[in-house]
Order: sequence, then structure tokens, then C-alpha cells
Amino acid sequence: MSFLRRPVVALSASILALGVLSACASDSTSGEAAASPSSASCPLAVTDPWVKATDTEMSGAFGIIENTSDTEVIISSATSPQAGKMEIHEVIDKDGQMVMQPKEGGLVIPAGGSATLKPGSDHLMLMALPAPIAAGDEVEITVTCSTGGTVTWTSVAKPFEGGAEPYVPADGTNTDSMDGMSMSPSPAES
Repeated sequence: MSFLRRPVVALSASILALGVLSACASDSTSGEAAASPSSASCPLAVTDPWVKATDTEMSGAFGIIENTSDTEVIISSATSPQAGKMEIHEVIDKDGQMVMQPKEGGLVIPAGGSATLKPGSDHLMLMALPAPIAAGDEVEITVTCSTGGTVTWTSVAKPFEGGAEPYVPADGTNTDSMDGMSMSPSPAES
């Protein structure tokens, strides 16, 4: 009878081991999902991303940001390893002059809709650039949604000639201009 028990015990141990391995496998799958809630809580897709090539300390980032969910998404901030600071900007008419300024409340992307970032309109501003951005350079940008999730993409730098809009920071103390920011068609639209 002890000979009969050994195969049963061995079979039981094998089934138990398979159960443990299956549990581990499902844990790693749920761990992967838990490790990437960023894209789930910030369901954005970016098309035609580009930045303005520049020798100055500021540049703009442009493209189309699509909300793939059925809930409004708000981009609350942005970062880039190539910029000391980033801001979400809008261009407005202030006393007959087009100026850019930080966009209050972030960038809203409607449920199932999109936001177009372009010169002379809403855009992401790269500031305090430690080095020039040359045409062809790749610039990594990460945006954070109001949910806390993030989305990262790479934008290619393109030469862009245009007007210059004064920059009016939130505190209103400075009116530096951003060369190449205008309502002229962007390289992606040309």
C-alpha cells in the first residue's frame, strides 16, 4: 500500500506545484497591470509630435493628442530631460497683441476627442534648455494627467520659421519672446 501512496503523493505534490506556479503567473500578470496604471489612467495617444529646433533657451512642442477614453482627460503638467522646465501654454489676444502665457487649469482633452498643439495656439513650452535643439534631434516628453497617470512620447525637432510672440509668465513680470512661434502653418501642416 505504501507503493500506491507514493505516486498519489507525488501526483498531489505536482498538482500543488502547478497551482502555485499558476498563481505566480497570474500574480505577475496582475503585477504588470498594476505597474502600468499610468497609461490606463492617462489614456492618450499622440500623433505627429514635433518640437521647434532652436538655439535659444525656449522651444515649443506640438502635435495631436487624442483621448482614447470615454472620460475627459486633463494634462496638468509636462516634463522633458531636454528642458529645465516645461509649461502648458496658450496664445491669446491681449490688448491687440498675440501673447503666450501659461494655460490655467491645464490642457483639457474631451472624451473621445483630441487637442491640437500648434504654433500660435495651445502648445507645450520647453524652457531653460541646457543645450540647443537641432533639426533631427529627438526630444522625449512626458505629460501627467490630473489622475496622476503619465504618457511619454518622442518628438522630432524640425526647423520652423515664424513670428515671435511675447511670453507673459503667470506672474506677469517678463515679456521675453519665443522666436518662431506664430500662427503660420506648422511643418506638419505644410
